Amino acid sequence: MGALPVFRWRLAPDGYATRRQLRAQGLRPGGQQVAAQLERPRRRRGPLVAYLYRIDLAKPVRPMTPARWAALAKANRARRICPTCRTDAGYVIPPTLGMCAPCAFPEPSLS
Repeated sequence: MGALPVFRWRLAPDGYATRRQLRAQGLRPGGQQVAAQLERPRRRRGPLVAYLYRIDLAKPVRPMTPARWAALAKANRARRICPTCRTDAGYVIPPTLGMCAPCAFPEPSLS
């Protein structure tokens, strides 16, 4: 494999796009290799790098099937269940706490 073409930030030729840009167009890389990269220089650290894919080789995004919707709903529901009290918190449990707010910060007893 040869070296990737490197372009300066905002100076990539037409026909290339990042993953996010492909997604905004309803496309996905579709198994293709990275075709080029963008580099944005920074003063005290290494450059920021963005990988580019060819638009002509991109494939359309796969549609969501009922089974995929159900799996996504199940995964999101699992993120709302507190592992300590096993109740649905009504929001996604923050990974920094690892439990719902009432379990993480119990009310002090008044006696």
